[in-house]
Amino acid sequence: MNKLVKGNLVRGFPSKIFKNDHSCDACQKGKQHKASCKTKLVNSISKPLHMIHMDLFGPIIVKSLMKKFYCLVVTDDFSRFSWIFFLSTKDETSGILKTFITETENQLDYKVKVIRSDNGTEFKNSIMNQFYEMKGIKREFSVARTPQQNGVADRRNRTLTELL
Repeated sequence: MNKLVKGNLVRGFPSKIFKNDHSCDACQKGKQHKASCKTKLVNSISKPLHMIHMDLFGPIIVKSLMKKFYCLVVTDDFSRFSWIFFLSTKDETSGILKTFITETENQLDYKVKVIRSDNGTEFKNSIMNQFYEMKGIKREFSVARTPQQNGVADRRNRTLTELL
């Protein structure tokens, strides 16, 4: 509006300087940002496999050599070491997780204490519930539509998809 007044571009327009005090509610709400999750200053994890993060993504555009469409990514919170499993269907998740957890616990002599994942049905089913209960593993699920809570797994997924 001020440009129109200064340049005398519109006939009959009052020669007045307009001030914007940014008091429009819609403008103020449009500039709001979602509060980010607070970062922890001290890492409470002191052993490998104490907490593992996992997530499943796919179907991916580029198939693997064995025609696999999905990727299961398991990340250790202590070392940030990741294991990647390629799956044809999401149904294979429970079998692969069972063998992975038992083999890794036997090889490293550490026990998995906590598993953090999203609310996917591949992680929340009766087969996995029985297995976690038998092993004494605590599960933590992130709230729906908040990838910030499962940030370790989601960042790893983003890195992998960019590589593809």
